[in-house]
Amino acid sequence: MAARLQVSENGTTNTKPDTVVAPAMGGLMIGHEVARALGTRSIFTERDADGKMTLRRGFTIRPGERCVVVEDVITTGGSTKEVVDLLRSLGAEVLAAGSIIDRSGGQADVGVPRVALVSMQVTAWKPEACPLCAEGVPVVKPGSRPGSQPEV
Repeated sequence: MAARLQVSENGTTNTKPDTVVAPAMGGLMIGHEVARALGTRSIFTERDADGKMTLRRGFTIRPGERCVVVEDVITTGGSTKEVVDLLRSLGAEVLAAGSIIDRSGGQADVGVPRVALVSMQVTAWKPEACPLCAEGVPVVKPGSRPGSQPEV
């Protein structure tokens, strides 16, 4: 993933990010390891008490700092997009985003070029439209985003 996140500039050289940023919790270890492979720093974002993605624990971003965002799994791209938006609001240049798994089949738009090691199309149903729910099959809710819809 580290090699794929070095973004091409004018098709001739690669831009090495200054910082790898990962949303906690799922992206934390992956972000750390990608940063280690790139020889750059790793930081992470967390949700505050209001559920807003933020930098805490003394982490800062300098204006113009080149960043990539790394996640474990992208389903809708919501958390990754929140991190991209946060970084941009702090003056960072967000080069790209990456994940190990892309459950959107390449459809999630996070506002920057994006790579995934595995991409798949996963069908998700709202409870009222779910054929398995209608049959009484128990619902399983993957992921950890508060307020996300249950999926089967």
